[in-house]
Amino acid sequence: MPALMYSTGLNVFIAVVLGYIFYKIVAFIVWYKNLRRIFKDCPGPKDGHWLLGNMYKFPKPGQELLNRFQELGRQYRRYYVLWFGPFQPIIFVCHPTTVKQVLKTSEPKPTLFGGAYRHAIPWLGRGLLIADGTRWARSRRLLTPAFHFDILKPYVAISNDAANILIEKLEPFVNTAKYFEVFEVISLCTLDIILRCAFSYNTNCQRGLETLPYIAAVNEISETLGIRNRTPYLFPDFIFYLSSRGRKFQKNCKYVHKISEEIIEKRRETLRKEGLSSRKYLDFLDTLLTAKDESGIGLTQEEIRNEVDTFLFEGHDTTASGISWTLYSLAEHPEIQSKVYEEINNVLQASESDDLQWEDLPKLEYLTMVIKEGMRFHCPVFAIQRQFTKDFELDGHAFPAGTVVSVQILNLHHNKDVWDNPEEFIPERFSSENSVTMDSYQFVPFSAGPRNCIGQHFAMHEMKVVISKLIHRYRFEPEPNYVPEKKPATVMRTSNGIRMRISKR
Repeated sequence: MPALMYSTGLNVFIAVVLGYIFYKIVAFIVWYKNLRRIFKDCPGPKDGHWLLGNMYKFPKPGQELLNRFQELGRQYRRYYVLWFGPFQPIIFVCHPTTVKQVLKTSEPKPTLFGGAYRHAIPWLGRGLLIADGTRWARSRRLLTPAFHFDILKPYVAISNDAANILIEKLEPFVNTAKYFEVFEVISLCTLDIILRCAFSYNTNCQRGLETLPYIAAVNEISETLGIRNRTPYLFPDFIFYLSSRGRKFQKNCKYVHKISEEIIEKRRETLRKEGLSSRKYLDFLDTLLTAKDESGIGLTQEEIRNEVDTFLFEGHDTTASGISWTLYSLAEHPEIQSKVYEEINNVLQASESDDLQWEDLPKLEYLTMVIKEGMRFHCPVFAIQRQFTKDFELDGHAFPAGTVVSVQILNLHHNKDVWDNPEEFIPERFSSENSVTMDSYQFVPFSAGPRNCIGQHFAMHEMKVVISKLIHRYRFEPEPNYVPEKKPATVMRTSNGIRMRISKR
C-alpha cells in the first residue's frame, strides 16, 4: 500500500509538472504569435530571418552602419521596426511627432536582459542617466540645484583657463604643415573642465600624458558596450565576463570607479576638516555630498559614486564630441568660420578682455547657431532609448508594455520632412526667427521632455568658451582628401580621427 501511494503521488507530481510545462509552452506560443501579429504591419524591412531578425545583416559599428540607419530613416520617415533576434522588436522613431510621443513621458531606459543600458550598469550604476521611476525622480530633484545659474557662473573662468592650456598644447602645430588629431586633445580639455568645475579636482591632465589612462579606459568601455549591444550571445553576464573583452571591461570599470572614489574621498576629507564655509562656491560634488530629500535622507556612497561616474563621462565625452565636430564643420566652411571669428572678436573687444565673461555668452548669437547646427549635423549622441512600462499608442498603432523604442536623433536631425536641405551645414536655420517656428521635438541633441539632459546649459556654455578661444586665435583647416569615418558608440566618434591643421590669425 505505501508503495502504491508513493507511486500515485509521484504520478500526480509528474502530471502537475508536465501540465505546468505544457501551460507555459502554450502561453509562450500565444504570446509570441500575438507579438508577431502586433508588429506584422508596422513599417520596416521584411527580410528578417525568423531566428536572427534583421540586425545580423547590418554592418559593424562605423560609417557603414550609420549609412544603413540613414537609409532606413529616408525610407521610413516617421518610425520603423527592426527585430533583434526572434523575440525582440525595437521601434525606431525619427519624426518630431513620433519622437514627442516617446520623450514627453518619464518612461525608463531599457535595463532588462538585452537592454542597451543594462550593459552600462557595471560602469555607471543606476545614476541619473539610467535610474528609473521614483529613484530617477528623487535623484533629479536632489541634483537640479547643482545646475542653477549662480553655480554655473564661476565655471566660465575655469573653461577659459582650460582652453588657454589647450592653446599652449596646440602652439607647436601653428604655421606648420603638420596635421593633428583633434578629438584626443579636446577630450583632455573637456575632462579637465568637468573635473575642475563639478569636482574642484585639478589633475593638470592636459599637461600630462598624451592619452590620460582615464580617457583610454572610457573609450574602451564605450567601444565594448557598442559591440556587446549588437552581439546577443554576449548578453548573458557569465558568457561576457569569461571573454577577454569582458575581463578588460571589468578592469576598466574598476579603474574608473577608483578615480571616482578618490575624488569623493578627497572632498569628504576637506568637508570634515573645514566644512562648506571653506568652499569658494558649491560645485556638483558638494551638492551630492550634502543633498537630502524630504525625509532628511541623503545619497548613499554607491549613489554618489554612480552620479560621479555618470557626470565624469557625460560631462566630458559628449562635449568633446560636440566641440570636435563643430570645429571640423568650421574648418570645412571657412566663410562661416570667418563670421564666427568676427562675432567673437567684437564681443571680446567690447568687454576689453581676452577671456569671455558670463555676461558675454548670450551675445554670441551666431556662434550659438553654429554649435546647434553642428549638433544637428553630426549628433554627438546618435540615439537614445526608452522602454514603456504600460501599453501605449504610436502614430495610431497600439503597442504593449515592455516595448523598447529607440529615438534616432541622427535620422530626426536629417529628416527631409522636417528640415530643408538637411545635408547642408546652414547655421542660419537656428536664427531666432526660424527657431520660433520649430517643433520643440525637432531638435533634441540633449534629449527633451522630463528626462532631458540636466547639464545642457553647462555643456553649451563650455562649448561656447572653448570654441571661441580656439577660433579667436587660430584658423582651422581640414586635411585635404581625408574624411573622418564616423563611429557611433556612447557618443559619436571616428574610426580614423578628425585631422586638421591650424595657423595663427
